[in-house]
Amino acid sequence: MVRIVTDSTSDLPPEIARELGITVVPAYVHFGSRSYRDGVDITPEQIYEKMVTEPVHPTTSSPAPGDFTAAYEQLSREADEIVCLTVTSKQSAIYEAALAGKQSYKGKSRIEVVDSQSVTMGLGLMAMLAAHEARSGKSMDGVLEAVRSAIPRTHGMAMLDTIKHALKGGRVGKGGGLLGSLVKVKPMLEIKDGWIRLCGVTRTRSAGIERLCQCVTRHLPIEGAAVVHSNALHEAEALAERIRSLSPSTPPVIAKLGSALGVHGGPQSLVVIVRERKTEAEKAAEREARAKRFTLPTLRIPHRQ
Repeated sequence: MVRIVTDSTSDLPPEIARELGITVVPAYVHFGSRSYRDGVDITPEQIYEKMVTEPVHPTTSSPAPGDFTAAYEQLSREADEIVCLTVTSKQSAIYEAALAGKQSYKGKSRIEVVDSQSVTMGLGLMAMLAAHEARSGKSMDGVLEAVRSAIPRTHGMAMLDTIKHALKGGRVGKGGGLLGSLVKVKPMLEIKDGWIRLCGVTRTRSAGIERLCQCVTRHLPIEGAAVVHSNALHEAEALAERIRSLSPSTPPVIAKLGSALGVHGGPQSLVVIVRERKTEAEKAAEREARAKRFTLPTLRIPHRQ
């Protein structure tokens, strides 16, 4: 039996994690000297309230290696193989903590740790995929093959209501600092190749939501989708409905942006995650084949003597 582990930055809705038997190891959120386990000791709603009322900006940290070791030991009582999926190693130390936890593990179960190269429900969708593959009877190698295939096909875009929380958390560089003076713009972030980068701004939320929809359209056809929000449920539901109209067979998961990432995104953020059905290389090959198919033959005009 294969069991799945992920970290709380996946933002998996608790009911989905329970239904699929996914173990979630919490990251930590710190307000000064006080520490909270993400999703255990503090909820997303509480973190956003504290961001408004507390004078100290919160910080985050990865789970300790021992937290992962404890999860592996617990699961090894019923599983011979364990797949642990983590947030991108380019933005967090969680992947290294999961590896260190594996090295400390003394049991007999085989453990593989995979860097998802994604964040929030990009990671969450991969954990769900892994759990479904395991439940279908796939071996660990089959589960790993499915997940690794999904990594390059997973894309995301986020709209923040303001850049100030990302600036305080150190998640954007000097370019973001320049945007900080433009308080009314809505920063757009792209999640690509494991990095979170500024990819533009919009002047209104409605324009930002259009950009999020364009992200979905650009990657059609899709086989998985999610809308993640921080205290913006109405907009998230409306965005999910638009995604359903674009891909009726792929109803998106609606999730809350958890504490570990929410402290950087801040309230009123919206994120869209999609997993393409085909890779970019496959889509390019199809476009080339279509172009050849519809190319008109060259007309040859006989030379007059």
